[in-house]
Amino acid sequence: MQIRDATDADVPAITAIFAHHVLHGAGTFEEVPPDAAQMAARLTRIRAHGWAWLVAEAPDGTLLGYAHYEQFRDRSAYRHCAENAIYVRDDVRGQGVGKALVQALLDRAEEAGFRQMLALIGDAENVGSIGLHVSLGFRQAGIVKSVGLKFGRWVDLVVMQKPLGEGDRSLPG
Repeated sequence: MQIRDATDADVPAITAIFAHHVLHGAGTFEEVPPDAAQMAARLTRIRAHGWAWLVAEAPDGTLLGYAHYEQFRDRSAYRHCAENAIYVRDDVRGQGVGKALVQALLDRAEEAGFRQMLALIGDAENVGSIGLHVSLGFRQAGIVKSVGLKFGRWVDLVVMQKPLGEGDRSLPG
């Protein structure tokens, strides 16, 4: 498996992977899968800011998953805090693809000067994503109860956090 930067050619596979998660899981609160043009616009926006959008590619060239980070919120005070998103093809979950992607994101975000990484995980029952983040040193910062309504049920949002580099031990230069 190779972790690399996403390209425009990856958009159809990225769109298909995300569509599966939108339609079958509560990890994302989106309810209608975006089309390829919408996903391409998201990729363009992430890259335009210099943030990372990575893919995991199998030796045969098929995409196994993707992950990206962006600044947590648009306000300047958040400029040192990133938020990640990770989606893996359903048939390769639990095989280390997600962990490799998130580790690569953490490295890239730290290199870019971010001091904190957040993971906002849909569904407190999403043990796979929660466990993946714990295995990489994230800690649970809180649970926001019943903020999503998906598949006819209320869904919690789990907030996880990991310091990067100096974290909050010093001020950025």
